[in-house]
Amino acid sequence: MPDRPRWSKPRVNVTALRAFIGYGAMSAIAVTVALVLRDGPAWEHPAPWLTLKKPAAIALSAALGFLLSLIVIGATRVVVARFSWGRRLHRDLRPMARDLSTGHILLLAGLSSLGEELLFRGLLLPAIGVGMSAALFGLAHQMAGPSRWVWVGWAMVIGVGLGAIFAATGSLLGALLAHAIMNTVNLAYLRDHEPRADGDESTATTS
Repeated sequence: MPDRPRWSKPRVNVTALRAFIGYGAMSAIAVTVALVLRDGPAWEHPAPWLTLKKPAAIALSAALGFLLSLIVIGATRVVVARFSWGRRLHRDLRPMARDLSTGHILLLAGLSSLGEELLFRGLLLPAIGVGMSAALFGLAHQMAGPSRWVWVGWAMVIGVGLGAIFAATGSLLGALLAHAIMNTVNLAYLRDHEPRADGDESTATTS
């Protein structure tokens, strides 16, 4: 008798699954703690720098977040193209993105944005300030290898920008939007782009 067809199990990206669970838990914890310890939700700053009505604050936050995402995405391309440390960082980060599908990237970008912004900006920033929350955000981006502190420093700088948007407008929308756009575009860039070796022409790969 011929062998019965075997149904193959769908492949699960373990790294993505762990990230989904971790960021989901981070979001829930941040929202819960903010509601318990503070008078107001985690997505609103209790004492923003600017005195704006809520619609204006939300609109300004979103506009600044979109602008920041464009700046960071552009800076990423320049750094990888022009600096050896940028190419080394790109190569060190590529393994985590190489096997991600577009669906995984979208989910990962959305959940990482939600979890990290609610925790580092929404919960911690009003209590410890923009600089300290950005420092903790950077230190949370640890990775093995020689690019560790480059990645930490890069994340700290971005954290200052995200925190400033939240602190200035009082709305977390801009930081959420910027974080999600940056992660979506740059994860796809990590997955699809193989940086050139120093002295050679750059090459791109698609998966």
